[in-house]
Amino acid sequence: MRVILHSDLNAFYANVECLYRPELKNVPLAVCGDPAKRQGIILAKNEPAKQMGVTTGEAVWQALSKCPELKLVPPRGRLYIRYSQLVRDIYKDYTPYIESYGIDECWLDVTGHKRDGVTIAEELRQRVKSEIGLTVSIGISFNKIFAKLGSDLKKPDAICEIRADNFQDLVWPLPVRSLLFVGRQTERKLAGMNVFTIGDLVRLGSDFLQLRLGKRGLTLWQSAMGLNQDPVSEVGTYPPVKSVGNSMTAIRNLHTDAEVKLVFTRLADEVAARLREQKLYCSTVQISLRDRDLFSWERQSKLTRPTQCSVKILQEAMSLYRKDNYHGRPLRSLGVRGTDLCRSECGQQLSYLPDIQREERWLKLERTVDSLRSRYGDESILRGVLLADRALAGLKSYSQVDLPECTLPGSVGASYLKPGKIYKEVV
Repeated sequence: MRVILHSDLNAFYANVECLYRPELKNVPLAVCGDPAKRQGIILAKNEPAKQMGVTTGEAVWQALSKCPELKLVPPRGRLYIRYSQLVRDIYKDYTPYIESYGIDECWLDVTGHKRDGVTIAEELRQRVKSEIGLTVSIGISFNKIFAKLGSDLKKPDAICEIRADNFQDLVWPLPVRSLLFVGRQTERKLAGMNVFTIGDLVRLGSDFLQLRLGKRGLTLWQSAMGLNQDPVSEVGTYPPVKSVGNSMTAIRNLHTDAEVKLVFTRLADEVAARLREQKLYCSTVQISLRDRDLFSWERQSKLTRPTQCSVKILQEAMSLYRKDNYHGRPLRSLGVRGTDLCRSECGQQLSYLPDIQREERWLKLERTVDSLRSRYGDESILRGVLLADRALAGLKSYSQVDLPECTLPGSVGASYLKPGKIYKEVV
């Protein structure tokens, strides 16, 4: 039988911040966006904040109403990525089969290891705490679904094992929302069938669930029965990319086509650059819009020819926006996504049509811009339209959160974890 671990770093962002500011460890702390830029949601909170009722994803004003003394700190993405890499380096000492599930979670397949899963999990927990200074919750089971469930059952800094002979007693009484891939919409549908626990889901049977929910219903039933056999991917393997997109919450509501076009220009530029970086073309352009009342909707259109040119993506995005039934409503955030991807190695049909030739010239120019940005920075060369309103375009030169001038806290038991070295790499 397989032995799968699921490791979940507790309150990851908040605990990394506490390493730099130990005086905040025992006071309510939350990592959040900037309310002035309308990105004011709670990204992570420490244990004292959790005890005060602060939840991830809620607005900053809601968190402060629950806990007025809550200490707010801005996020530092590069720092969190570096700590995540350090923890994964420890995982590699035990198995090459490590599959990420976000920046702070991983599955590990330790089947066939000379030690049992509980012993490995306890050693991992101790090493992460002593070498990195963070705590981790680890679930142990015979498949990925139950291992993930185990890491959620006991927090923080704990180990939970779900075995084949006890999963019915541990898992089936839990709320159905505890099961991986059951979100709010699925939970509401299941509630309409009088399904409130995982055990209720099992008792409905696979045929009925497949009839009501399709293939997803069968998958959920198999997961609840412990029949999931999905493998843990090896380090360095990634699922195929299905779409490339980016979105942005504007610093103020967008009222005019010119403001919308400015934001779409920035987003299309970034999406096209990522397509070129990954040697992909998109055949469909999709836009997402959210108004000031937080009502969201999406529109998409099939292209006559696959592209990785930002000019073409921008034209299609603006065309979709102008045709939209809700055109003219004040908008809070926008998104652009390229889907129906194909590899550049597949080649493109040559054409002598003027529009196609014009697109090819733009594409050649954009590849030159990619080269310059790779050498001198993402904002070393910009479209002139973005300079008309740097704040609205979300340029880093308008607002840059700098890392504090301090060194990484020292730690015990890890010779490679030296303060000056890691901070230099992060910055």
